[in-house]
Amino acid sequence: MSCCDETTARVPDTDMSRRALFKGTAVIASVIPAARPTRSEAQGKQIKLAYCSQLLCGVPYEVARSAGAFKSHGLDVQLVYTRGGNSAMQALVGGAVDYAATALDVAIQAYANVGADIRRFAVTGRLPLFAVVTAPKTADQIRSIKDLEGKTVAVAALGTADHALTLYLLKQAGADAKMVKFATMGNNLLEALRQGQIDAGLVQEPALTLVQRSGGRVLMNGMDLEDAKNHLGGAFEFMGVAVRTKEFEQRRPEMIALAKALADALKALHAMSGAEIPEGRHGGFVTFDIMQNLSQGAFWERECFRQSVSSHQTPRSLRRSQIGPA
Repeated sequence: MSCCDETTARVPDTDMSRRALFKGTAVIASVIPAARPTRSEAQGKQIKLAYCSQLLCGVPYEVARSAGAFKSHGLDVQLVYTRGGNSAMQALVGGAVDYAATALDVAIQAYANVGADIRRFAVTGRLPLFAVVTAPKTADQIRSIKDLEGKTVAVAALGTADHALTLYLLKQAGADAKMVKFATMGNNLLEALRQGQIDAGLVQEPALTLVQRSGGRVLMNGMDLEDAKNHLGGAFEFMGVAVRTKEFEQRRPEMIALAKALADALKALHAMSGAEIPEGRHGGFVTFDIMQNLSQGAFWERECFRQSVSSHQTPRSLRRSQIGPA
């Protein structure tokens, strides 16, 4: 299950995308170092960067846009909101956009399934944005991954990343996966979990916080660094930016500037408090009420978002990733 699944993407309408910035933008701008691009840099060709309009994946990109980090590095970036990471990757492969920001599994699937010749060169998220959580009514019965034997676990679909992860966690825990019944429900698990229609499921935020508030038990939170270390071996290149391989050398200066702008945005995010993050502009596709609701819950208090976004380091010399032919 990618964080950028079509069913979790929210695409803004035109009016919402043009709203005035929240006061968080001023906070972000005060943290991002000022840079003065030359006139020729500022007048450069507009580049298009596609990403899914999901709640958490896009924050660094929206911060870089709204606080002027792209412009500070001489870039005119148009963020293209797509309905899911697969759509963003298809737009890149098809030549409709210059870059695509997606989860790692989307990039791997694009290469494995259709031979997409792409390279990832910048990372903005280092942890998977999902967790294994029980329904409130089964929280006392299910206290570990092994306790999922004989239970019904909801995943997006069989064969997806969340299903594969669950199988891995079951094996790691010494549980018999054949004793677990998987229910395929897309990503709309929240109410089914809260009402006890399923025993456990893989969810993202804000569903995780809401289920916890209702009494659900978290068995593994991939958004928490310690949990990721314990269950997955640590952080990895989850959310990142890809480019077409044939344009890698041609776009190198542009890619360096793009990586630096995103590094500035990530640095700003790490410097912000939990209360400041939700108030920043988020592209218009998340309402202020939703963000306020999140800011009052354990999600922001745990700071799992700040753990999930990558540390603010520009990749050295933009080394090519392992995705795509060498």
